[in-house]
Amino acid sequence: MANSLTADLQVSIGSLKLKNPVMTASGTFGYAREFEPYVNLHRLGAVVVKGISLQPRMGNPPPRIVETSCGMLNAIGLENVGVERFITEKMVSLQDINVPVLVNILGDSLGEYREIAKRLNGVPGIAGIEVNISCPNVKKGGVAFGTVPEMAAAVTGAVKEESSVPVLVKLSPNVTDITVIAKAVEEAGADGISLINTLIGMAIDYKSRRPKIANVIGGLSGPAIKPVALRMVYQVSQVVSIPVIGIGGIETYEDVLEFMLAGATAVQIGTANFVNPRASEEAVEGLDHYVNEQKISSIRDIIGGLVL
Repeated sequence: MANSLTADLQVSIGSLKLKNPVMTASGTFGYAREFEPYVNLHRLGAVVVKGISLQPRMGNPPPRIVETSCGMLNAIGLENVGVERFITEKMVSLQDINVPVLVNILGDSLGEYREIAKRLNGVPGIAGIEVNISCPNVKKGGVAFGTVPEMAAAVTGAVKEESSVPVLVKLSPNVTDITVIAKAVEEAGADGISLINTLIGMAIDYKSRRPKIANVIGGLSGPAIKPVALRMVYQVSQVVSIPVIGIGGIETYEDVLEFMLAGATAVQIGTANFVNPRASEEAVEGLDHYVNEQKISSIRDIIGGLVL
């Protein structure tokens, strides 16, 4: 494939302009610089850094990752350096990369989400916020924000009030009807919707009769969840007017095209980064080759192009 991109791969998410639709998924790409020896970061549409909380988190005890059939189960526990260290250390090192940086944020209360957004607002180099609403609300008995429409909307509205950059909301698939949650966050002001987060799963070692991860249950990701993710992207894109960012089992440019046909404006590559650190860049190169070969004027023409 050519070393320089020639096709029109540009897409937009609100006021956020991406040179191509390939982003990296939070929690799978560190703070981006870790992948620099393997990936030309400047070739990507955007990077989404590891989830950031108000205070540093140590995460769960090991073992906390295990391979499963066509996927991976993890219970990292949202380990991160906390918002202050992220701003003074991690974000400083990202200010000079020529690609939009989105910061994934998480909290255990509405106030925490609001405070993190407030502290990040105006920090040089931050192009957008992605809100992880799969976290438990400790003040509501541990119910995940993303499973109750009113709670999802409240978090979205709070972050929007404190942010001057586009706000994406990352939805949990562990709900009865994903479209209800999607419509709630759109009405609350979200600029885009990322989906899906991991499915809840577990793995057991029959020899020891013990769970394979210390947390017992964890998040399932990888190719195994792609059909579920595609279905949810398709459903949500039918009921909202804001951009949808597809996540779940995406490894190649062919996967990217499938998600875009289902209605996604952009995608995020996650678990594939652990198998092939160059997966995201290779997907961009594949899209460039495909669009040129098929003589497609713009990759935007593919969005929502599923033939029924």
